[in-house]
Amino acid sequence: MALQFYSLFKRRDKRQHCREKETKKAGSTRITRIPMDEDDGFEDAGTGTPLSAIAEAFEELSSCLKSNGYDDLRLKPFCDACSLVSVLFGCLGIAFKFAELEYVSKVRDLAEASEVFGSLNSILDYDVRSDTVRTPGSLSRNLRRVRQGLDLIRALFQNFLST
Repeated sequence: MALQFYSLFKRRDKRQHCREKETKKAGSTRITRIPMDEDDGFEDAGTGTPLSAIAEAFEELSSCLKSNGYDDLRLKPFCDACSLVSVLFGCLGIAFKFAELEYVSKVRDLAEASEVFGSLNSILDYDVRSDTVRTPGSLSRNLRRVRQGLDLIRALFQNFLST
């Protein structure tokens, strides 16, 4: 699992990474800073890593929302961004297999609905009008489950970063 996570985090900070090396000479210790090799730290993998693709997709969604005045989010780009997140569930191992399967099926249902509904608000409006918000399998419930999956991944990564 650690190797899978390493490939997701394959980035290198723009600052010069260094490590300290001690050399001892006749009773004195000298510390020199040596630039780290590519293998020593995270390397900049550009846009080829799953995390960078996910980050770009959600930043694009954010910029679309800002340009629309936070009015409404288009369903198709939202589903495209959410579908990229499923790879993270796969990296979490067998314990999260059920969560991955459920998340993927809900995103797939929303992606199919994007052919009919243009935005997230239109899904919610439709389910409210037809009184199916609490009905299993409704689009608004699927949207809620996708949001919960995203929250789970966010909480896990925040925990990784804090430790």
